[in-house]
Order: sequence, then structure tokens, then C-alpha cells
Amino acid sequence: MVPTSDLKKTALIAGASGLVGSYLLPLLLQSERYGKVISIGRRRLPMVHPKLEQRIVDFDELETQRLALIADDVYCCLGTTMRQAGSKEAFYKVDYLYVVKLAALTAANFAAQFMVVSAMGADVASRFYYNRVKGDMEAAVRQAPFRAVHIFRPSLLLGNRSEQRLGERVGATLLRLLNPLLIGPLQHYRAVPAAAVAQAMLNAALQEGGGVRTYLSADIARGVSPLA
Repeated sequence: MVPTSDLKKTALIAGASGLVGSYLLPLLLQSERYGKVISIGRRRLPMVHPKLEQRIVDFDELETQRLALIADDVYCCLGTTMRQAGSKEAFYKVDYLYVVKLAALTAANFAAQFMVVSAMGADVASRFYYNRVKGDMEAAVRQAPFRAVHIFRPSLLLGNRSEQRLGERVGATLLRLLNPLLIGPLQHYRAVPAAAVAQAMLNAALQEGGGVRTYLSADIARGVSPLA
């Protein structure tokens, strides 16, 4: 008989040092679903856990590290901003190329589910470069042969960032005040805690569903009503 612990699944997380990823990694480590959690990144995280396996990777050369990308459930929290990236090309590399490459390689390794953080307003036809790149990323990920793809489109994220951004702090303060007024179709514009996004990602994987599902801010806050 196979020991119960051997039947537990493996999770892979990319972007564990980011805002959503920093909340998600502890949830994955605490989950009874997973016997192993692989974190891939450019640098080691200051964390030790018996389930945690850290792998330093070069995202530009991810294809050469395919054997390090074997997991049942893949959580992608990769993302940057135009300001952080410094150019459109650098932003595109992180928010499109790295994400799509990760999806393709893990799908080729027979991962079953792919959970990815996108952004509200993601649209391949958007006039805004940021939203258009996110839309292109979603369109590419949807084509990967996973059993299930879960796309999370939060509005402004609330949480403790390692890097303080004045504009986002101001926006977060305003949205906290406006959130109660954003009802009906406007509820998807509500700011949402990064911790809620992390929990929603894990909850989605636990559903063991199939197909492609998209979650907006209000869905994330409630944990229900995904868009097909």
C-alpha cells in the first residue's frame, strides 16, 4: 500500500517574494493538499520549512530547467510595473514571456492546474499597454493544455509591500473609503487584500474543477461566482 503522505500533491509557486506570493506561500505550506512546495525564483527566500524546496532559476533560460518544473498545481504570481521594469520591453518580458513560458513548460510536464494573477482591465484590444499585455498573457495561458486554468483579475491590491509606492498608497486609501459605495457592477473596482487573492488561488485549486475560470475583485473577496 502507498503511504498517504506519498499521495499528496506538489505545488509550484513562481513569484513568492511578491505581494500576493508572500501571502500564498505560507498557505501552500500549511495546506494538507501538498506534500511538497517548490518555489522558483532568482534569489533564495529567508524561509525554511520541511515541505519547501527552493530552486534558483534564470527565467530567461527557463527551458533549460524544465526538469525543475514538475508539479501538480502551478501558482504564478509573477508581475512587475512599468516603473519597476524601466521599459516596455522589460515589462513585457516579466508579465508576458515569463508567465507564458512557465505555463507551457509546466503543462508539458503534465501539471493539472495553473493559477495566475492578472489584472483588472486585462484585454487584448485595450488602448493601454499594461492591460493589453495582461490580455495577451491570458489569451496565451488559456491555450495551454491544463485540466484547469484559473485567472485572477484583482483591482488595486492591498497589503504590505517591500517597496512602498506613493501612488498606490494614495489609491489604496481612497479605495478603502470608496469600497462601500462601489456596488452592483462597480463592485469589481473595489480594492482587494492580497491575502484574499492568495486564499482564492488555493481555494480554486482545491475545487479540482476543469476548464478556464476568471475571477474579478468581488469574486475574489467572496470566493465565489467565477466568470466562465
